[in-house]
Amino acid sequence: MSVKQRRPFLRALLLAPLAFSLTGCAKVSGLGFEEGLSSVNDVSLSLWQGAWIAAGVVGVFTLILILWPAVFHRAKVSKGEFPKQTQYNVPVEIAYTVIPFIIVAVLFYFTAVKETKIVEKTTSYKHEIKVEGIQWSWQFAYPEAGAKAVVTGTPAMPPTLYVPLGEKVRYTITSNDVVHGFWIPAFMIQMQNLPGVTNHLEFTANKLGTYPGRCNILCGRNHAQMIFSVKVVTPTEYKAYLETLKASTA
Repeated sequence: MSVKQRRPFLRALLLAPLAFSLTGCAKVSGLGFEEGLSSVNDVSLSLWQGAWIAAGVVGVFTLILILWPAVFHRAKVSKGEFPKQTQYNVPVEIAYTVIPFIIVAVLFYFTAVKETKIVEKTTSYKHEIKVEGIQWSWQFAYPEAGAKAVVTGTPAMPPTLYVPLGEKVRYTITSNDVVHGFWIPAFMIQMQNLPGVTNHLEFTANKLGTYPGRCNILCGRNHAQMIFSVKVVTPTEYKAYLETLKASTA
């Protein structure tokens, strides 16, 4: 490939990332997550998108740095011209140290800010649900319906967690045996169930529907069977569900 033939290729290589970024300015993809499903999505989604955009920019820039010398120096080598051989380059090595540090520091800062907001405890929650991980399923308790209003699942019959639409719920998260992980992928949230430790998590579900839940901590032999469903219902339906639980334990 001659120098004239290489120029359009190199121009395209350099301009492609810019064109790609401009076409995505209007609406950034959720990259696997849906916007507005929960109050956690509202906080986390921008961090998720930003991390992937940063990774994409770094990846494209690194690819250009690899391809640029491969294309240009190949032509020189074919003519018998070898590039200057250097043992080290102090400015480049400093840049390779400082730039990753800045990237990690920025991601760490925004992660800390978002995490602080997500795990913030308030007094404005309207409902409380107790979530206990057990080998090998889940137990959901609804104090509003009475002390005996407890739904216990099994691997053969996974339980359903009922959640009211648009109302903040505080989840009290515990474990009675080993470490488990209360995880609702669609809501971009997880909290560990730790033996002897009580964790709290507050969030609001903002869209009706049924969503899968999982244990995301390898907790033993039947870890894969620790599944559950999250069913977001209207406040009226949630109240009726609590009444059903109350009547069944009377």
